[in-house]
Amino acid sequence: MKSVLLDKSRHDRKRFDCGVKALNNYLQMMASQQIKKDNTRTFVLEDEQHPQFIIGYYTLTMALVDLNALPLGLQKKHQNANTAGLIARLAVDRRYTKQGFGEWLLIDALTKLLSASETVAFPFIIVDAKEGKSSVLPLFWIPLISCSLLLRR
Repeated sequence: MKSVLLDKSRHDRKRFDCGVKALNNYLQMMASQQIKKDNTRTFVLEDEQHPQFIIGYYTLTMALVDLNALPLGLQKKHQNANTAGLIARLAVDRRYTKQGFGEWLLIDALTKLLSASETVAFPFIIVDAKEGKSSVLPLFWIPLISCSLLLRR
């Protein structure tokens, strides 16, 4: 399996349905625009038999971190850090659920962010769940606190 950058001329975005309207709409209407504007990168996992079909997708970008929301030890350690890698969206089409694709996409997204952090340093990864709890992981994989406390809005 391999994730590829979303290509609106190749991938059937209208067919995708994960059951969450906001995630479907983002893929269908916003993802390509955000890629073109260099705001995000959306990667898709293609069906091997039908490459135009999207099994699932995730969107990566960067986010600001409110250091005051971190535990004191991390505030001191990362006092000059204010950015994190962000997994802004992750979804699997209903037709492909319970086959391990969600876990695969999460690992792939984390791998890409970890690789990016070797080039452009950032000490945290934020996973922003659209339905359910968000979580923040330092690159050492220790859960910290809710994403809503770390994002400046």
